[in-house]
Amino acid sequence: MTTESFAHPRYLALWFAFLPADRWRRRRSSVCAGRDEPVAFVAKQGGTMRLIATDAAAQALGLMPGLTLADARVRVPDLVVVAHDPVADRVWLERLADGCLRYTPQVALDPPDGLILDIAGCVHPFGGAQALAADVLARLDQIAMTTAHALAATPDAARALARHFPRKPEAKEALRKYASISPGAGRGAVGPATASSPDRLPNWAPACAGEPKVVTIYECHGSSGDQRLGITTTRRMRGPAAPPARGNGGGASTLPRHHRPKTGRIDHVPANAGPPSQIDPVHHLPVAALRLGEERTTALIRAGLKTIGDVARRPLAGIAARFGADAVHALRRMTGEVDSPLIPHRVPPAIQVERRFAEPIASTDYALAILAELAAEAAIELDHRHHGGRAFAALFFRSDGQVRRLAVETGMATRDPLAIMRLFRERIAGLDDPLDPGFGYDLVQFAVARSEALSVRQIDFDGRTGDHAIAALIDRLSTRIGRARLRRFAPGDSHLPERAQRLFPAIDGPVSGGWGVVEIGEPPLRPLHLFDPPQVIEAIAEVPDGPPLRFRWRSSLHDVTRFEGPERIAAEWWRRRDGAGLTRDYYRVEDSDGRRFWIFRHGLYGDEVAMPGWYLHGLFA
Repeated sequence: MTTESFAHPRYLALWFAFLPADRWRRRRSSVCAGRDEPVAFVAKQGGTMRLIATDAAAQALGLMPGLTLADARVRVPDLVVVAHDPVADRVWLERLADGCLRYTPQVALDPPDGLILDIAGCVHPFGGAQALAADVLARLDQIAMTTAHALAATPDAARALARHFPRKPEAKEALRKYASISPGAGRGAVGPATASSPDRLPNWAPACAGEPKVVTIYECHGSSGDQRLGITTTRRMRGPAAPPARGNGGGASTLPRHHRPKTGRIDHVPANAGPPSQIDPVHHLPVAALRLGEERTTALIRAGLKTIGDVARRPLAGIAARFGADAVHALRRMTGEVDSPLIPHRVPPAIQVERRFAEPIASTDYALAILAELAAEAAIELDHRHHGGRAFAALFFRSDGQVRRLAVETGMATRDPLAIMRLFRERIAGLDDPLDPGFGYDLVQFAVARSEALSVRQIDFDGRTGDHAIAALIDRLSTRIGRARLRRFAPGDSHLPERAQRLFPAIDGPVSGGWGVVEIGEPPLRPLHLFDPPQVIEAIAEVPDGPPLRFRWRSSLHDVTRFEGPERIAAEWWRRRDGAGLTRDYYRVEDSDGRRFWIFRHGLYGDEVAMPGWYLHGLFA
């Protein structure tokens, strides 16, 4: 990492250390008001009920994940036990990710309890990365989320700093003189980072306090800026506050010139480079931050390599030979020498426009009017690009942190704001849970999630543009009843009748390829109704390989008066492991009542099977 990367961090990592407990308490806020009993979330593992997650109160009493429920109840008799629900935790994490879309379109999940935000180019409206992080923490504090965060130049470094605050005594001593502690202003006090449990705080941090405390660690690199780590609590704790840190007035301390890192990438730290905290905050983190697995992490610790700085001081070739190339790769990802791209929770839209409000608006109709204006602005940008949108999304951000996302699609590319708003109103009318502004919306976003080239269409003499009316009908029906409930057929890449067509949502638009054309006056080659699977029938033929004369289907006997065929269809031997398959001989037959059937003989008599079977595959109209 370079000096400039610390001054201008690109990634913000958020860690919700007690996500299950915070989610559970949020849903039971009225029941749990004023109650501070320790809570543990359990699940069955190997035939034993074990703790999967706990809250801060349970951890303060020594209950950690992995402990058996029986042992936990012995230690804490009044423990509140809740069944672990990973699906609900994942849904809540995704909702938190949607809430962070107000800051950047690049929000990645770090399951099971974290998020990583790419804030490059998004900090100017907030006045810098630190101010953006403070706003994120303030909104998370409003919904009672215990959060730890860190800013860094790489996602791996940000994640490691947020989750693995230094515990090593030497690192704490090295950081002591560069720390300052200041009391917060009550609930809602925020700082550069938050820690979720007292056991992660340094020795000089308040293990518990009567008022929230802000612990900020500053490490300056020249005059370009500072890299900040810190802790802030979102829950009240009890206990005396720690004494202020020593240093230059208790604030930020500038490192001596000979301890400032040189510009450029750090392959490994020289032995005489001084304390790790003077080189890179990542280097005094434990090796568990490299995420190499329990076995290799234990091997590194037994080898005396307890921190990332210890690993970075060793020749990388020796580390790779002893602990695997993954260890070196993880170290290079941490320092930025190897790219570690993020996978966004939602694909960043092609176009996104937004409107922020100084005061929250409590009218849904007014919010929809603003959405129409945003759709018109996006249409202008689409026109400049000669594109049209196929998928659109509207996000309504409430002042209490909740986000409502609505999405619509079109079968054909369009940039007509009126048509887009009609679809959104159809979507809103079909909601089971209507839009509720609550305390008001403070941000409305409109995004063109998918676009494609849109050329000018020729208008017919009657004022229409081809299939535009049918496409508009498909759009409205798909929006109202769901995209998966309105489907159309398309030709399939197979000569077998049951695979010769496929179903897909009608709103996806037409596909390339067409159906076989039947000559005028000729009967259809395929029936409109196919049985899946084909139904077994009993048939009698004049010769074993001849057409059927009579067949029985569903206890009814049918005499064949006319037939046409056979149409021989070979098996798809390349799809079978044994490379075999039976040949089908299809016949279009008509019985004495004028009903037409599509039947086939399965297998060639004497060559493939001794006695071929007969099947009814379809019915003609």
